[in-house]
Amino acid sequence: MFWVKKLISQLLMPIPLSVFCLFISILILRRRKFVKALITLSFTLLLLLSSQWGSYQLTASLEGQYPVNNDPIENACVVMVLGSGHDSTIADRATLQLSATALARLTEGVRQLSLGQDCQLVVSGWGGSDEVPQAQVMANAAMELGVKPEQIIQFPLAKDTLEEAEFLKWEIGERPFRLVTSATHLPRAMMIFHLAGMNPQGAPADFIARGGYWWQLDARNLLASQRSIHEYLGQTWLKIKFSLSD
Repeated sequence: MFWVKKLISQLLMPIPLSVFCLFISILILRRRKFVKALITLSFTLLLLLSSQWGSYQLTASLEGQYPVNNDPIENACVVMVLGSGHDSTIADRATLQLSATALARLTEGVRQLSLGQDCQLVVSGWGGSDEVPQAQVMANAAMELGVKPEQIIQFPLAKDTLEEAEFLKWEIGERPFRLVTSATHLPRAMMIFHLAGMNPQGAPADFIARGGYWWQLDARNLLASQRSIHEYLGQTWLKIKFSLSD
């Protein structure tokens, strides 16, 4: 189910979907009306989703749901940073091995630690195709940024946010904690942790909604649109999954 979900979500992303429509058009060139419709759809998708205006509309609606969290952390301080990609072969420093998204999340997580006392930092993520788990790279990077080893808890087997919620619940139960992830991902992550019966306090990082010229077409805009669409699809899947299980 994990890989089926990943495959379907990837096929619905802007570039794969546009390429698929164009490929179907090539196969059925004789059916001109249908071909015109597919080519028009592909053109419209690329135009809107790679434009600054279209990308901003999709992304800002997600990132605006939770403001930057500067509130002091009271009682037992737990900060969880969700994983997001790495390559352990790039360099010998963990901060350089992390993806830009993962590093942005971790940096905010370390900042959140300063808002409480006697804090624990929870990092998570499996290795995927990399033999070193994401959690281990995140832990090493956190230590490079000044976090003490005894403060860090690792979940190296968690493959997605659903499993991260399960592992954390086993660790801390229903205790409140600070949840750090990308601002686009935070609404879905909060939904997942709430559905797991937990008490997260959102702390967004890695903001990607940027102002600019409305007509500007850019690969960065397309990437932001892709990340936002992924989140909307994820939220829809969660609602369907948990409505069916009720």
